[in-house]
Amino acid sequence: MEANEFVVRMEKITKIYPNGIAANRDVDFTIRKGEIHALIGENGAGKSTLMKILFGLEQPTDGTIYLNDERVTLSSPLEAISKGIGMVHQHFMLVSSLTVAENIVLGMAPKKGGLFIDYKEAVRLTREYSERYNLFVEPDARVADIAVGMKQKVEILKALVRGAQVLILDEPTAVLTTQETVELFQELKNLKEQGFTIVFISHKLKEIKELTDRITIMRAGRSVGVYDTDSISEQEISRLMVGRDVVLKMDKPESVPGERVLCVEDLHYINEWDKKMLDGISFSVRQGEIVGIAGVEGNGQRELVDILFGLKMPDSGDATIDGQSLIGLPQARIRTLGVSYVPEDRMTFGVAQTANIQENMVSDRYSQKRFNKGPLFNMKSLYDESDKLIMDYAVLCKSRAQEVGMLSGGNIQKVVVAREFSSDPILIIADQPTRGIDVGATELIRNKLVELSRAGAAVLLVSADLNEVMELSDNLIVMYNGQIAGYFDDGQWDDLMMGEYMLGLKRQSDEEIRRACHA
Repeated sequence: MEANEFVVRMEKITKIYPNGIAANRDVDFTIRKGEIHALIGENGAGKSTLMKILFGLEQPTDGTIYLNDERVTLSSPLEAISKGIGMVHQHFMLVSSLTVAENIVLGMAPKKGGLFIDYKEAVRLTREYSERYNLFVEPDARVADIAVGMKQKVEILKALVRGAQVLILDEPTAVLTTQETVELFQELKNLKEQGFTIVFISHKLKEIKELTDRITIMRAGRSVGVYDTDSISEQEISRLMVGRDVVLKMDKPESVPGERVLCVEDLHYINEWDKKMLDGISFSVRQGEIVGIAGVEGNGQRELVDILFGLKMPDSGDATIDGQSLIGLPQARIRTLGVSYVPEDRMTFGVAQTANIQENMVSDRYSQKRFNKGPLFNMKSLYDESDKLIMDYAVLCKSRAQEVGMLSGGNIQKVVVAREFSSDPILIIADQPTRGIDVGATELIRNKLVELSRAGAAVLLVSADLNEVMELSDNLIVMYNGQIAGYFDDGQWDDLMMGEYMLGLKRQSDEEIRRACHA
Protein backbone atom coordinates (compact mmCIF):
# COMPACT_ATOMS: atom_id res chain seq x y z
CA MET A 1 0.00 0.00 0.00
CA GLU A 2 1.28 3.49 -0.86
CA ALA A 3 2.25 5.73 2.07
CA ASN A 4 -0.21 8.44 1.03
CA GLU A 5 -3.12 6.06 1.60
CA PHE A 6 -2.58 6.49 5.33
CA VAL A 7 -3.87 9.52 7.20
CA VAL A 8 -1.44 8.74 10.08
CA ARG A 9 1.96 7.06 9.91
CA MET A 10 4.06 6.65 13.02
CA GLU A 11 7.43 5.10 12.16
CA LYS A 12 10.02 3.59 14.52
CA ILE A 13 8.53 5.35 17.55
CA THR A 14 10.65 4.89 20.67
CA LYS A 15 9.90 6.39 24.07
CA ILE A 16 12.38 5.91 26.92
CA TYR A 17 11.65 7.75 30.16
CA PRO A 18 14.41 9.37 32.28
CA ASN A 19 14.24 6.43 34.74
CA GLY A 20 15.24 4.07 31.93
CA ILE A 21 11.83 2.48 31.34
CA ALA A 22 11.15 1.93 27.64
CA ALA A 23 7.42 2.35 26.96
CA ASN A 24 7.76 2.04 23.16
CA ARG A 25 10.52 0.49 21.05
CA ASP A 26 10.58 0.92 17.25
CA VAL A 27 6.77 0.93 16.94
CA ASP A 28 5.17 1.35 13.53
CA PHE A 29 1.51 2.38 13.57
CA THR A 30 -0.58 3.37 10.54
CA ILE A 31 -4.22 4.38 10.13
CA ARG A 32 -6.16 4.51 6.88
CA LYS A 33 -8.52 7.39 6.27
CA GLY A 34 -12.11 6.47 7.10
CA GLU A 35 -11.42 3.31 9.14
CA ILE A 36 -12.05 2.30 12.73
CA HIS A 37 -8.74 0.93 13.94
CA ALA A 38 -8.39 -0.98 17.21
CA LEU A 39 -5.26 -0.56 19.33
CA ILE A 40 -5.02 -3.26 21.97
CA GLY A 41 -2.53 -4.76 24.39
CA GLU A 42 -1.97 -5.49 28.06
CA ASN A 43 -1.52 -2.64 30.50
CA GLY A 44 2.09 -1.60 30.17
CA ALA A 45 2.23 -2.75 26.52
CA GLY A 46 2.78 0.85 25.41
CA LYS A 47 -0.47 1.68 23.62
CA SER A 48 -1.42 4.61 25.88
CA THR A 49 2.05 6.12 25.52
CA LEU A 50 1.86 5.74 21.74
CA MET A 51 -1.47 7.60 21.63
CA LYS A 52 -0.20 10.29 24.03
CA ILE A 53 2.63 10.87 21.54
CA LEU A 54 0.12 11.16 18.69
CA PHE A 55 -1.93 13.65 20.73
CA GLY A 56 1.13 15.69 21.74
CA LEU A 57 0.97 14.81 25.45
CA GLU A 58 4.33 13.02 25.24
CA GLN A 59 7.36 13.54 23.02
CA PRO A 60 9.07 10.52 21.43
CA THR A 61 12.72 9.77 22.15
CA ASP A 62 13.05 8.73 18.52
CA GLY A 63 10.91 8.15 15.46
CA THR A 64 8.82 10.19 13.03
CA ILE A 65 5.13 11.03 12.59
CA TYR A 66 3.41 11.79 9.28
CA LEU A 67 -0.08 13.24 8.88
CA ASN A 68 -1.43 12.97 5.35
CA ASP A 69 2.11 12.20 4.19
CA GLU A 70 3.54 15.37 5.77
CA ARG A 71 6.14 14.98 8.51
CA VAL A 72 4.99 16.75 11.69
CA THR A 73 6.16 17.48 15.22
CA LEU A 74 3.31 17.39 17.74
CA SER A 75 4.70 19.35 20.68
CA SER A 76 1.39 19.77 22.56
CA PRO A 77 -2.29 18.75 22.49
CA LEU A 78 -3.12 22.20 21.10
CA GLU A 79 -0.86 21.53 18.13
CA ALA A 80 -2.37 18.06 17.64
CA ILE A 81 -5.89 19.57 17.73
CA SER A 82 -4.86 22.24 15.21
CA LYS A 83 -3.77 19.42 12.87
CA GLY A 84 -7.09 17.56 13.19
CA ILE A 85 -6.39 15.04 15.96
CA GLY A 86 -8.79 14.77 18.90
CA MET A 87 -8.72 12.49 21.94
CA VAL A 88 -11.56 11.39 24.20
CA HIS A 89 -10.04 10.21 27.46
CA GLN A 90 -11.37 7.31 29.53
CA HIS A 91 -12.06 9.71 32.40
CA PHE A 92 -14.12 12.52 30.94
CA MET A 93 -12.56 16.00 30.89
CA LEU A 94 -15.79 17.92 31.51
CA VAL A 95 -16.67 20.70 33.97
CA SER A 96 -19.65 19.33 35.88
CA SER A 97 -21.02 22.72 36.97
CA LEU A 98 -21.24 24.02 33.38
CA THR A 99 -23.86 23.24 30.75
CA VAL A 100 -23.30 20.96 27.78
CA ALA A 101 -23.01 23.97 25.44
CA GLU A 102 -20.52 25.71 27.74
CA ASN A 103 -18.36 22.58 27.88
CA ILE A 104 -18.38 22.14 24.13
CA VAL A 105 -17.10 25.69 23.44
CA LEU A 106 -14.79 25.88 26.47
CA GLY A 107 -11.59 27.68 25.49
CA MET A 108 -13.02 28.81 22.15
CA ALA A 109 -16.29 30.34 23.32
CA PRO A 110 -17.98 32.86 20.98
CA LYS A 111 -18.02 36.35 22.48
CA LYS A 112 -20.66 39.07 22.49
CA GLY A 113 -19.26 42.57 22.31
CA GLY A 114 -15.75 41.11 22.64
CA LEU A 115 -16.12 40.57 26.40
CA PHE A 116 -18.95 38.23 27.36
CA ILE A 117 -19.69 34.69 26.23
CA ASP A 118 -22.42 34.59 23.60
CA TYR A 119 -24.38 31.74 25.17
CA LYS A 120 -27.05 31.70 22.44
CA GLU A 121 -24.34 31.18 19.85
CA ALA A 122 -22.80 28.41 21.95
CA VAL A 123 -26.19 26.66 22.06
CA ARG A 124 -26.67 27.16 18.32
CA LEU A 125 -23.23 25.72 17.58
CA THR A 126 -23.90 22.73 19.83
CA ARG A 127 -27.22 22.01 18.11
CA GLU A 128 -25.67 22.36 14.67
CA TYR A 129 -22.89 19.83 15.33
CA SER A 130 -25.22 17.56 17.28
CA GLU A 131 -27.59 17.28 14.33
CA ARG A 132 -24.83 17.08 11.72
CA TYR A 133 -23.22 14.05 13.35
CA ASN A 134 -26.29 12.39 14.93
CA LEU A 135 -24.87 12.93 18.42
CA PHE A 136 -27.94 14.28 20.12
CA VAL A 137 -27.38 16.16 23.38
CA GLU A 138 -29.24 18.74 25.50
CA PRO A 139 -27.29 22.02 25.14
CA ASP A 140 -28.80 23.63 28.26
CA ALA A 141 -28.43 20.60 30.56
CA ARG A 142 -25.86 20.85 33.34
CA VAL A 143 -23.18 18.18 32.83
CA ALA A 144 -23.53 17.05 36.47
CA ASP A 145 -27.15 16.06 35.73
CA ILE A 146 -26.76 14.13 32.46
CA ALA A 147 -26.26 10.38 31.93
CA VAL A 148 -22.86 8.85 31.26
CA GLY A 149 -23.78 8.05 27.66
CA MET A 150 -24.54 11.72 26.95
CA LYS A 151 -21.25 12.79 28.57
CA GLN A 152 -19.50 10.52 26.08
CA LYS A 153 -21.29 12.31 23.22
CA VAL A 154 -20.32 15.72 24.64
CA GLU A 155 -16.65 14.68 24.66
CA ILE A 156 -16.86 13.53 21.03
CA LEU A 157 -18.63 16.73 20.00
CA LYS A 158 -15.95 18.81 21.75
CA ALA A 159 -13.35 17.19 19.50
CA LEU A 160 -15.46 17.56 16.34
CA VAL A 161 -16.22 21.23 16.97
CA ARG A 162 -12.45 21.81 17.16
CA GLY A 163 -11.99 20.27 13.72
CA ALA A 164 -10.85 16.73 14.58
CA GLN A 165 -10.64 14.35 11.61
CA VAL A 166 -8.87 11.63 13.58
CA LEU A 167 -10.55 10.64 16.87
CA ILE A 168 -8.71 8.64 19.55
CA LEU A 169 -11.20 6.96 21.91
CA ASP A 170 -9.70 5.49 25.10
CA GLU A 171 -11.90 2.72 26.60
CA PRO A 172 -15.08 4.52 25.45
CA THR A 173 -17.52 1.82 26.62
CA ALA A 174 -16.04 1.23 30.09
CA VAL A 175 -19.02 2.78 31.89
CA LEU A 176 -21.80 2.36 29.33
CA THR A 177 -24.80 0.02 29.42
CA THR A 178 -25.44 -2.40 26.58
CA GLN A 179 -28.00 -0.04 25.04
CA GLU A 180 -25.66 2.96 25.32
CA THR A 181 -22.85 0.93 23.74
CA VAL A 182 -25.10 -0.07 20.82
CA GLU A 183 -26.00 3.60 20.34
CA LEU A 184 -22.35 4.71 20.51
CA PHE A 185 -21.30 2.11 17.93
CA GLN A 186 -23.96 3.34 15.51
CA GLU A 187 -22.74 6.90 16.01
CA LEU A 188 -19.13 5.87 15.39
CA LYS A 189 -20.15 4.02 12.23
CA ASN A 190 -21.97 7.17 11.06
CA LEU A 191 -18.79 9.19 11.63
CA LYS A 192 -16.79 6.61 9.69
CA GLU A 193 -19.24 6.88 6.77
CA GLN A 194 -18.69 10.65 6.78
CA GLY A 195 -14.94 10.15 6.37
CA PHE A 196 -13.72 10.39 9.94
CA THR A 197 -10.95 8.12 11.17
CA ILE A 198 -11.22 6.51 14.62
CA VAL A 199 -8.67 4.82 16.87
CA PHE A 200 -10.54 2.57 19.30
CA ILE A 201 -8.64 1.52 22.45
CA SER A 202 -10.42 -1.26 24.33
CA HIS A 203 -9.88 -4.50 26.24
CA LYS A 204 -13.32 -5.81 25.20
CA LEU A 205 -12.61 -8.24 22.40
CA LYS A 206 -16.23 -8.77 21.38
CA GLU A 207 -16.61 -5.02 20.83
CA ILE A 208 -13.41 -4.89 18.80
CA LYS A 209 -14.63 -7.74 16.58
CA GLU A 210 -17.99 -6.07 16.10
CA LEU A 211 -16.86 -2.51 15.38
CA THR A 212 -13.37 -2.27 13.93
CA ASP A 213 -11.79 -2.75 10.51
CA ARG A 214 -8.18 -3.44 11.53
CA ILE A 215 -6.29 -4.21 14.73
CA THR A 216 -2.81 -3.33 15.90
CA ILE A 217 -1.72 -5.56 18.79
CA MET A 218 1.02 -4.44 21.17
CA ARG A 219 3.04 -6.40 23.70
CA ALA A 220 5.98 -5.25 25.87
CA GLY A 221 6.33 -1.91 24.11
CA ARG A 222 6.36 -3.30 20.56
CA SER A 223 3.82 -3.98 17.85
CA VAL A 224 3.32 -7.71 17.35
CA GLY A 225 1.20 -7.36 14.25
CA VAL A 226 -1.53 -5.60 12.31
CA TYR A 227 -4.56 -7.66 11.27
CA ASP A 228 -7.82 -7.29 9.42
CA THR A 229 -10.41 -7.74 12.16
CA ASP A 230 -12.38 -10.32 10.20
CA SER A 231 -9.31 -12.52 9.79
CA ILE A 232 -8.42 -13.12 13.46
CA SER A 233 -10.28 -14.79 16.35
CA GLU A 234 -10.74 -13.47 19.88
CA GLN A 235 -8.61 -16.33 21.19
CA GLU A 236 -5.77 -15.52 18.81
CA ILE A 237 -5.94 -11.82 19.75
CA SER A 238 -5.66 -12.75 23.43
CA ARG A 239 -2.72 -15.07 22.78
CA LEU A 240 -0.84 -12.39 20.86
CA MET A 241 -1.53 -9.82 23.59
CA VAL A 242 -0.25 -11.86 26.53
CA GLY A 243 2.00 -14.42 24.84
CA ARG A 244 -0.09 -17.40 25.98
CA ASP A 245 -3.60 -18.80 25.68
CA VAL A 246 -6.20 -17.02 27.83
CA VAL A 247 -9.51 -18.47 29.02
CA LEU A 248 -12.11 -15.95 27.89
CA LYS A 249 -15.09 -17.64 29.56
CA MET A 250 -15.29 -18.29 33.31
CA ASP A 251 -15.78 -21.91 34.35
CA LYS A 252 -17.29 -21.18 37.77
CA PRO A 253 -17.96 -24.01 40.26
CA GLU A 254 -21.44 -23.97 41.76
CA SER A 255 -21.87 -21.86 44.87
CA VAL A 256 -22.78 -23.49 48.19
CA PRO A 257 -23.77 -20.50 50.36
CA GLY A 258 -23.35 -20.61 54.12
CA GLU A 259 -24.23 -18.14 56.88
CA ARG A 260 -24.85 -14.48 56.23
CA VAL A 261 -21.68 -12.43 56.60
CA LEU A 262 -22.69 -8.95 55.48
CA CYS A 263 -26.17 -7.59 56.25
CA VAL A 264 -27.17 -4.17 54.93
CA GLU A 265 -30.37 -2.77 56.39
CA ASP A 266 -32.31 0.26 55.09
CA LEU A 267 -29.34 2.47 54.26
CA HIS A 268 -30.10 6.10 53.39
CA TYR A 269 -27.59 8.72 52.29
CA ILE A 270 -28.02 12.28 50.97
CA ASN A 271 -24.91 13.86 49.47
CA GLU A 272 -23.56 17.40 49.89
CA TRP A 273 -25.74 18.63 47.01
CA ASP A 274 -28.91 17.37 48.74
CA LYS A 275 -29.30 14.53 46.26
CA LYS A 276 -30.58 11.24 47.69
CA MET A 277 -27.93 8.71 46.64
CA LEU A 278 -29.12 5.77 48.77
CA ASP A 279 -32.83 5.31 49.37
CA GLY A 280 -33.52 2.34 51.63
CA ILE A 281 -30.91 -0.19 50.43
CA SER A 282 -31.14 -3.66 52.06
CA PHE A 283 -29.44 -6.94 51.10
CA SER A 284 -27.07 -9.60 52.44
CA VAL A 285 -24.01 -11.53 51.28
CA ARG A 286 -23.40 -15.09 52.50
CA GLN A 287 -20.32 -17.24 52.92
CA GLY A 288 -19.24 -18.86 49.66
CA GLU A 289 -21.13 -16.60 47.27
CA ILE A 290 -20.47 -13.62 45.02
CA VAL A 291 -23.18 -10.96 45.06
CA GLY A 292 -22.76 -8.56 42.16
CA ILE A 293 -24.01 -4.99 41.94
CA ALA A 294 -24.64 -3.66 38.43
CA GLY A 295 -25.76 -0.21 37.46
CA VAL A 296 -24.86 2.87 35.47
CA GLU A 297 -22.34 4.85 37.48
CA GLY A 298 -23.84 7.53 39.70
CA ASN A 299 -26.78 5.48 40.99
CA GLY A 300 -25.47 4.99 44.53
CA GLN A 301 -22.86 2.26 44.13
CA ARG A 302 -19.99 4.59 45.06
CA GLU A 303 -21.75 5.80 48.20
CA LEU A 304 -22.68 2.26 49.26
CA VAL A 305 -19.06 1.06 49.06
CA ASP A 306 -17.78 4.17 50.85
CA ILE A 307 -20.19 3.55 53.74
CA LEU A 308 -19.28 -0.14 54.01
CA PHE A 309 -15.59 0.70 54.33
CA GLY A 310 -15.90 3.66 56.67
CA LEU A 311 -15.32 6.44 54.15
CA LYS A 312 -18.81 7.92 54.59
CA MET A 313 -21.50 7.95 57.28
CA PRO A 314 -25.08 7.10 56.26
CA ASP A 315 -27.96 9.33 57.32
CA SER A 316 -29.73 6.24 58.65
CA GLY A 317 -29.64 2.45 58.45
CA ASP A 318 -27.02 -0.10 59.38
CA ALA A 319 -24.51 -2.55 57.92
CA THR A 320 -23.13 -5.44 59.96
CA ILE A 321 -20.51 -8.14 59.53
CA ASP A 322 -21.17 -11.24 61.62
CA GLY A 323 -23.53 -9.11 63.72
CA GLN A 324 -20.99 -6.31 64.39
CA SER A 325 -21.99 -2.90 63.00
CA LEU A 326 -19.51 -1.36 60.55
CA ILE A 327 -21.04 2.10 60.77
CA GLY A 328 -18.72 4.69 62.21
CA LEU A 329 -15.80 2.29 62.68
CA PRO A 330 -12.30 3.36 61.57
CA GLN A 331 -10.98 1.46 58.58
CA ALA A 332 -8.28 -0.27 60.63
CA ARG A 333 -10.99 -1.72 62.89
CA ILE A 334 -13.08 -2.78 59.88
CA ARG A 335 -10.06 -4.68 58.60
CA THR A 336 -9.65 -6.51 61.93
CA LEU A 337 -13.23 -7.78 61.47
CA GLY A 338 -12.08 -9.59 58.32
CA VAL A 339 -13.01 -7.09 55.59
CA SER A 340 -10.76 -6.63 52.54
CA TYR A 341 -11.31 -3.79 50.09
CA VAL A 342 -10.23 -3.42 46.46
CA PRO A 343 -10.98 0.24 45.67
CA GLU A 344 -12.09 1.62 42.32
CA ASP A 345 -9.34 4.26 42.38
CA ARG A 346 -6.24 2.16 42.89
CA MET A 347 -3.85 5.12 42.62
CA THR A 348 -5.53 7.20 45.36
CA PHE A 349 -6.86 4.55 47.75
CA GLY A 350 -5.11 1.32 46.73
CA VAL A 351 -1.40 2.07 46.89
CA ALA A 352 1.18 4.54 48.13
CA GLN A 353 2.75 5.34 44.77
CA THR A 354 6.19 6.36 46.04
CA ALA A 355 6.51 3.33 48.35
CA ASN A 356 7.93 0.09 47.01
CA ILE A 357 6.07 -3.10 46.15
CA GLN A 358 6.98 -4.88 49.38
CA GLU A 359 5.82 -1.95 51.54
CA ASN A 360 2.49 -1.81 49.70
CA MET A 361 1.90 -5.57 49.78
CA VAL A 362 2.34 -6.00 53.53
CA SER A 363 1.20 -2.59 54.79
CA ASP A 364 -1.83 -4.15 56.51
CA ARG A 365 0.12 -6.78 58.50
CA TYR A 366 3.16 -5.12 60.09
CA SER A 367 1.63 -5.65 63.54
CA GLN A 368 1.36 -9.42 63.14
CA LYS A 369 3.73 -11.36 65.44
CA ARG A 370 5.34 -13.33 62.62
CA PHE A 371 6.67 -10.08 61.19
CA ASN A 372 8.12 -8.74 64.44
CA LYS A 373 11.23 -9.46 66.49
CA GLY A 374 10.65 -7.55 69.68
CA PRO A 375 10.86 -3.85 68.82
CA LEU A 376 12.22 -4.59 65.31
CA PHE A 377 10.61 -5.93 62.16
CA ASN A 378 11.49 -9.43 60.99
CA MET A 379 12.64 -8.25 57.58
CA LYS A 380 13.32 -11.75 56.23
CA SER A 381 9.70 -12.73 56.90
CA LEU A 382 8.46 -9.51 55.29
CA TYR A 383 10.65 -10.09 52.23
CA ASP A 384 9.58 -13.73 51.94
CA GLU A 385 5.90 -12.71 52.21
CA SER A 386 6.14 -10.08 49.47
CA ASP A 387 8.22 -12.32 47.17
CA LYS A 388 5.62 -15.08 47.51
CA LEU A 389 2.79 -12.67 46.68
CA ILE A 390 4.69 -11.30 43.68
CA MET A 391 5.00 -14.86 42.37
CA ASP A 392 1.45 -15.97 43.26
CA TYR A 393 -0.12 -12.93 41.60
CA ALA A 394 2.30 -12.78 38.64
CA VAL A 395 3.35 -9.17 39.28
CA LEU A 396 5.70 -8.11 36.48
CA CYS A 397 8.46 -6.13 38.19
CA LYS A 398 12.22 -5.89 38.66
CA SER A 399 12.09 -6.71 42.37
CA ARG A 400 10.08 -6.12 45.55
CA ALA A 401 12.08 -2.89 45.97
CA GLN A 402 10.65 -1.30 42.82
CA GLU A 403 8.49 1.79 43.33
CA VAL A 404 4.84 0.88 42.80
CA GLY A 405 4.10 4.04 40.82
CA MET A 406 6.48 2.84 38.08
CA LEU A 407 4.43 -0.30 37.36
CA SER A 408 1.74 -0.58 34.69
CA GLY A 409 -1.90 -0.20 35.73
CA GLY A 410 -2.52 -3.95 35.57
CA ASN A 411 0.48 -4.74 37.76
CA ILE A 412 -0.45 -2.02 40.27
CA GLN A 413 -3.87 -3.67 40.51
CA LYS A 414 -2.19 -7.04 41.10
CA VAL A 415 -0.28 -5.52 44.03
CA VAL A 416 -3.57 -4.27 45.51
CA VAL A 417 -5.41 -7.57 45.13
CA ALA A 418 -2.42 -9.57 46.36
CA ARG A 419 -2.53 -7.62 49.63
CA GLU A 420 -6.31 -7.72 49.98
CA PHE A 421 -6.89 -11.31 48.91
CA SER A 422 -4.06 -12.79 51.02
CA SER A 423 -5.27 -11.45 54.38
CA ASP A 424 -7.70 -14.36 55.02
CA PRO A 425 -10.78 -12.13 54.59
CA ILE A 426 -14.29 -13.25 55.47
CA LEU A 427 -15.71 -10.43 53.29
CA ILE A 428 -14.15 -9.01 50.12
CA ILE A 429 -15.52 -5.73 48.74
CA ALA A 430 -14.25 -5.58 45.16
CA ASP A 431 -15.06 -2.27 43.47
CA GLN A 432 -14.35 -2.25 39.70
CA PRO A 433 -11.53 -4.79 40.26
CA THR A 434 -10.57 -5.13 36.58
CA ARG A 435 -11.35 -1.68 35.20
CA GLY A 436 -8.80 -0.50 32.66
CA ILE A 437 -6.57 -3.58 32.90
CA ASP A 438 -5.62 -6.15 30.30
CA VAL A 439 -7.07 -9.61 29.67
CA GLY A 440 -4.23 -11.43 31.42
CA ALA A 441 -4.53 -9.48 34.69
CA THR A 442 -8.32 -9.61 34.41
CA GLU A 443 -8.27 -13.41 34.09
CA LEU A 444 -6.05 -13.75 37.19
CA ILE A 445 -8.19 -11.43 39.35
CA ARG A 446 -11.49 -13.00 38.34
CA ASN A 447 -10.18 -16.51 38.99
CA LYS A 448 -8.89 -15.45 42.41
CA LEU A 449 -12.29 -13.96 43.33
CA VAL A 450 -14.06 -17.19 42.41
CA GLU A 451 -11.42 -19.28 44.20
CA LEU A 452 -11.72 -17.26 47.42
CA SER A 453 -15.52 -17.31 47.37
CA ARG A 454 -15.60 -21.08 46.88
CA ALA A 455 -13.19 -21.39 49.82
CA GLY A 456 -15.79 -19.65 52.02
CA ALA A 457 -15.30 -15.90 51.67
CA ALA A 458 -18.30 -13.64 51.03
CA VAL A 459 -17.70 -11.40 48.00
CA LEU A 460 -19.48 -8.15 47.13
CA LEU A 461 -18.57 -7.30 43.53
CA VAL A 462 -19.36 -3.82 42.18
CA SER A 463 -18.64 -3.49 38.47
CA ALA A 464 -19.71 -1.31 35.56
CA ASP A 465 -18.54 -4.11 33.24
CA LEU A 466 -21.81 -5.91 32.63
CA ASN A 467 -20.17 -9.04 31.20
CA GLU A 468 -17.95 -9.30 34.27
CA VAL A 469 -20.71 -8.88 36.82
CA MET A 470 -22.98 -11.35 35.00
CA GLU A 471 -20.26 -14.00 34.62
CA LEU A 472 -18.91 -13.84 38.17
CA SER A 473 -22.04 -13.27 40.26
CA ASP A 474 -24.05 -15.97 41.98
CA ASN A 475 -26.75 -13.40 42.73
CA LEU A 476 -27.09 -10.02 41.11
CA ILE A 477 -28.45 -6.67 42.30
CA VAL A 478 -29.23 -3.84 39.89
CA MET A 479 -29.16 -0.33 41.34
CA TYR A 480 -31.00 2.62 39.85
CA ASN A 481 -31.54 6.07 41.33
CA GLY A 482 -30.26 5.03 44.75
CA GLN A 483 -32.56 2.01 45.04
CA ILE A 484 -32.47 -1.68 44.23
CA ALA A 485 -34.34 -2.00 40.94
CA GLY A 486 -34.03 -5.77 40.77
CA TYR A 487 -32.50 -8.80 42.50
CA PHE A 488 -31.76 -11.90 40.43
CA ASP A 489 -30.70 -15.45 41.22
CA ASP A 490 -27.82 -17.13 39.40
CA GLY A 491 -28.20 -17.11 35.63
CA GLN A 492 -31.67 -15.51 35.53
CA TRP A 493 -30.44 -12.57 33.48
CA ASP A 494 -29.09 -11.46 30.12
CA ASP A 495 -27.41 -8.24 29.04
CA LEU A 496 -30.45 -6.67 27.36
CA MET A 497 -32.66 -7.31 30.39
CA MET A 498 -29.97 -5.94 32.72
CA GLY A 499 -29.74 -2.82 30.56
CA GLU A 500 -33.47 -2.20 30.94
CA TYR A 501 -33.20 -2.34 34.74
CA MET A 502 -30.00 -0.26 34.76
CA LEU A 503 -31.67 2.48 32.73
CA GLY A 504 -34.81 2.50 34.90
CA LEU A 505 -37.05 1.11 32.18
CA LYS A 506 -38.02 -1.84 34.38
CA ARG A 507 -38.24 -2.39 38.13
CA GLN A 508 -39.31 -5.30 40.30
CA SER A 509 -42.01 -4.70 42.90
CA ASP A 510 -40.99 -3.71 46.44
CA GLU A 511 -42.27 -7.05 47.71
CA GLU A 512 -40.24 -9.04 45.15
CA ILE A 513 -37.09 -7.11 46.05
CA ARG A 514 -37.68 -7.42 49.81
CA ARG A 515 -38.31 -11.15 49.57
CA ALA A 516 -35.27 -11.78 47.34
CA CYS A 517 -32.86 -9.64 49.34
CA HIS A 518 -33.77 -11.33 52.62
CA ALA A 519 -33.96 -14.90 51.32
